[in-house]
Amino acid sequence: MYPKNLKYTETHEWIKVDKNIGAIGITDFAVEELTDIVYVELPSIGEKVAKGTSFGTIESVKAVSDLNSPVSGQILEVNTELSKKPEMVTQDPYGKGWMIKVKIEDLTDLDTLMDVENYKEWVKKEEEH
Repeated sequence: MYPKNLKYTETHEWIKVDKNIGAIGITDFAVEELTDIVYVELPSIGEKVAKGTSFGTIESVKAVSDLNSPVSGQILEVNTELSKKPEMVTQDPYGKGWMIKVKIEDLTDLDTLMDVENYKEWVKKEEEH
């Protein structure tokens, strides 16, 4: 359910790192919690993001939620397909549903993120509440 090669946040974002570039999206758990996703608002290429702060919003029939960056850096790519097809996040959250790609400023930002086992434990606790 959760790919092992990713790092995860407590707010249910994932990051896949290749050298100093991170692709970011939301987890399957977040997709299930949101249910029907109707709109995704993402930043522009070149903008800076700060670890733990919002880089955009995702809107479902239930609520509007912030998308929080797991790292600080500069946005290199934005998945513009999501503005036309927000359901791609639901259908393929770890593939075609990626949101942004960031040039990571400080790779030590990754040290505070969860691996897949810790994230599974985190989800279990969330489901209990």
